[in-house]
Amino acid sequence: MSIVRTLHGDITPNELGFTYGHEHIKCEPPFWQEKQMDDLLLDDKEKSKREVMDFKKHGGHSIVDATAVDYGRDVPAVADIARETGVSIIGTAGFNKSFLWTARLPAHLQALVGDYETYGQWIENTSIEGLADFVIEEVESGLEGTSYRAGQVKFGTGYNRITPLEEKTIRAVARAHHATKAPVHSHTEAGTMALQQIEILTSEGVPMENVSFGHMDRNLDPYYHEQIAKTGAYLSFDGISKVKYAPDSARSEAILHLVAKGYENHILVSGDTARKSYFKHYDYGLGFENIIANWVPRFVNEANQAGFDGGKLIQKFFVDNPARCMTFKER
Repeated sequence: MSIVRTLHGDITPNELGFTYGHEHIKCEPPFWQEKQMDDLLLDDKEKSKREVMDFKKHGGHSIVDATAVDYGRDVPAVADIARETGVSIIGTAGFNKSFLWTARLPAHLQALVGDYETYGQWIENTSIEGLADFVIEEVESGLEGTSYRAGQVKFGTGYNRITPLEEKTIRAVARAHHATKAPVHSHTEAGTMALQQIEILTSEGVPMENVSFGHMDRNLDPYYHEQIAKTGAYLSFDGISKVKYAPDSARSEAILHLVAKGYENHILVSGDTARKSYFKHYDYGLGFENIIANWVPRFVNEANQAGFDGGKLIQKFFVDNPARCMTFKER
């Protein structure tokens, strides 16, 4: 039987419903704490809960919380938000990117993985198999020693480069995927290095139809997008309305280019909403409701004008594609 794993148990893919594929709900990344970057600390459970309720009010059903272990997860709080709102939330095992790993390893993680001072020391001094075992445990038993199990595994790399430690985590996550059959998500810094990540994953025998690549709208290169889509992977356009990077018209154009090439089944859409200033209930931003309430009707109009069926594409991007992408492949 095919399943999707949420923090509160396994559901069928058909139960997932309208889904944001890459968000952050409540987290306090140690790296940004040490830098005193308050905007990057989502530290108020009630404000985060109100954001999730706004999403639900407009018809949202599920959210993938892509917060990995090195990004300061608050697993119990997010699980509470899922229970209190009735929105299904999928948790994430694995790692992010290496510049975060200079931060001090919290005491509760030291108790789980060893008395290392930083994330970097832990990753450097642990074998690939040892890191894979940690990820497997978070999928099969629970995140950070809780009973709330992860529904995907994640790795990440930096801007235009893959460090040796990042390659180590890619291989660990690949092996955790083989052991658990959990879907795989990739952080690509500014949309770079996806093709190089694919080479490493392929060397580990990971089928690309099990993998989604984040931040594709930070690198609005149609040729690059096609090369990724050809492998069977999912492309996550998860920076909607971040006009400091690009206007939403450019995102729609890139998405419709892939649709025109026949890749509409490989597209996910979300917001990667990870700053107080992006949230309505933290700091007057657009908030979780923006995509479902405002971007969706805009995109339907744009798609219809371009000769596509915008409503059918929204069904694919937010319902059908996440249901396939987030499914554990049968062993």
